[in-house]
Amino acid sequence: MASGLAVTRLDAMTITWEKPALRPVGLGRQVGIVTAAVAAYFGVRGATEAATDQALANAAKVVDFEKSVGLFHESWLQSTLAGSPAVATFFNWIYIYGHWPVIVATLIWLARTNPAIYYRTRNAMLLSGGIGLVVFMLFPLAPPRLAELGLVDTVTQSDGAYRVLQPTMFTNQYAAMPSLHVGWDLLIGLAILAAARGPLLRAFGAAMPVLMVAAVVLTANHYIVDAIAGAALTTTCWLVLRARERRSPRGYAGWDGLALR
Repeated sequence: MASGLAVTRLDAMTITWEKPALRPVGLGRQVGIVTAAVAAYFGVRGATEAATDQALANAAKVVDFEKSVGLFHESWLQSTLAGSPAVATFFNWIYIYGHWPVIVATLIWLARTNPAIYYRTRNAMLLSGGIGLVVFMLFPLAPPRLAELGLVDTVTQSDGAYRVLQPTMFTNQYAAMPSLHVGWDLLIGLAILAAARGPLLRAFGAAMPVLMVAAVVLTANHYIVDAIAGAALTTTCWLVLRARERRSPRGYAGWDGLALR
């Protein structure tokens, strides 16, 4: 009798904890959160777009650091691996179409099929993006294509679609460190691996961040250390949020930190 009662209570608790995570994602609130994030981004962009001298000086520091630890291979990688127009075009497409289109499509899919992973992913993006904005202000960094290293901006020179999907007004040319192109693609990959069941979709989730690391370096938009920093930042945010979720008895439904709902 007592055992049966305990099982009944446990089952009831389990149902109570899991049901909130299945609620549909409210579109209106999500649009508001994204609008606020975009406003913050433009504020930082305005504060750093004139910091050319500091951005170039910081680029020299990053290059010196990479040389000191044996990571400065950007020039060799671009000339060797992206010397072919076909290969350069492929990585241009990865850089452009593998970022915002994949992020938006994945978030919509998660919002409809797995709200818990959606909230974790979105909050990890907001948290890492907020930290990234602080770094962009404190450490504006000219990317390799602007650092007088002899590297070619293959995306802008070879693919007009770049200005369609990422017009100049939506970019911050000195926001190279950390690479959120890499970091956010990694978050999307983690989310797909956590939510997907089919092997093809899981393979896509695993491959996309790796391809983006190659793309940001081969197109001269980021240094290798930028990619490492972006991946480390977003992975840390993902793990912190996952740990917070597991410690909360009601999971995401019980935590409204970072404007969860």
